Amino acid sequence: MTFSGVFAALTTPYAPDGAVSLSDLRHNLRLYNSTDLAGYVALGSTGESVLLRPAEMDAILATVKEAAAKEKKLLAGTGAESTRETIERTKRAAEFGYHAALVKPPHYYKPAYKPEVLIAHFRRVADESSVPVMLYSIPQFTGITLGAAEVAALAEHPNIIGIKDSSGNVQGTADFVATTPPAFNVLVGNAATLYPSLVVGARGGILALASALPEKCVKLFEVIRQGHHEKARELQSLVARASKLIVSELGLTGVKYAMDQRGYRGGLPRLPLLPLHDEQKKRLSEFLRTLEPAAVRA
Repeated sequence: MTFSGVFAALTTPYAPDGAVSLSDLRHNLRLYNSTDLAGYVALGSTGESVLLRPAEMDAILATVKEAAAKEKKLLAGTGAESTRETIERTKRAAEFGYHAALVKPPHYYKPAYKPEVLIAHFRRVADESSVPVMLYSIPQFTGITLGAAEVAALAEHPNIIGIKDSSGNVQGTADFVATTPPAFNVLVGNAATLYPSLVVGARGGILALASALPEKCVKLFEVIRQGHHEKARELQSLVARASKLIVSELGLTGVKYAMDQRGYRGGLPRLPLLPLHDEQKKRLSEFLRTLEPAAVRA
């Protein structure tokens, strides 16, 4: 299975009482369906998956599957601290009809998680999964970086089809491309490095920024694919500035606020995460106004 293009890392909207708002999620997906996003990732880091209860996770999986356009590819974040729970979550994603599972490494007992432990974990999950598994390296949250040697070993498994590399390290992305088979899908999770990552062989990105600025992210991918490098560098500069402010500095709360300003329903994060303060909102609103009107949804 090939995963190419830009995928939105979906956010989780909440109602005023703090419950997950499935109606707002459907609203967002209706808007995303009209873009050229390749697909969506539910229950990822941007979706506040670690703050959700199991019943909420199931409701989100069902809603995204139901509301997504048929041509969009769907991935579900299924990583958990135990191998057993990861397998169970992955099976649930398969039951809901997702095309692949995105599996982050366990990290709580970090000193014990040597490469051989992680390799055994991922292989066991892939053995038990009826859908393909995509590795997820996000060291800024887990403290664990999947190295090229481990990924190359895991790429030998017939049911492990790729990796989302959110490290922001372009050399590391290039190493993944160089040490895995041509069919292995290397995607990146950092919009600020999309252009150089595609140049070194990545196939696309799973981006938090694409939840707020899908058109910009998709346009960048398209002009790179078409070989228009001068235009690509210009767009990458804009996307990098947006990613730095919205994602790197303000986090998923910034993504949600930017969505609110562009016709999507981002809303507030779930505690203990806090909303933006007024100065941050002002900075972000002023930046969004610098984008051309065609990029802003009514």
